[in-house]
Amino acid sequence: MSAVSSAEQTGRHVEEILDRLAESGDPAAAAAAEELVRSLMDFYGAGLARILHLLSGAPGEATARLLGDDLVASLLVLHDLHPEDRDTRIARALDGVREHPLEVVGFDDESGTLTLRAREAGGCGCGSGTGAKEAAEAALACFAPEVRAVDVQTAPAGPTLLQIGAAPTGAR
Repeated sequence: MSAVSSAEQTGRHVEEILDRLAESGDPAAAAAAEELVRSLMDFYGAGLARILHLLSGAPGEATARLLGDDLVASLLVLHDLHPEDRDTRIARALDGVREHPLEVVGFDDESGTLTLRAREAGGCGCGSGTGAKEAAEAALACFAPEVRAVDVQTAPAGPTLLQIGAAPTGAR
């Protein structure tokens, strides 16, 4: 299980538990659970902010390693502490989707839709759109929560490759 899916699963699990408590009929217990989660989030967020502050004078390699770690990066984004801007985080996430070469076409701030173009892979004339949307959504889930939808356009097909075989006998 990857750190990214683990962070997503943990978030969903916490929401499910809070929902069950809210449905249990005990509003005091539900309110206490939400307050507990909020307090822990504030505490961990303050700790992460302190770590970033302490690393700010350190060589860039340590910070780069932290930002390259899926779990750490997702926690920094969750607490709005990630030092990279949205476009840089999107590019970093899509860099990890090497089996589906994608390029950013644009981002709609209003709807949260990221439009991508699937580039042709390997020059074979076949697009790489199959599975690209799912791969992009998975990669972006923790690095760019402001991306609420992904639209993948297929790149226009390049010239068709012609198969050249041996000339028929006597054709010269």
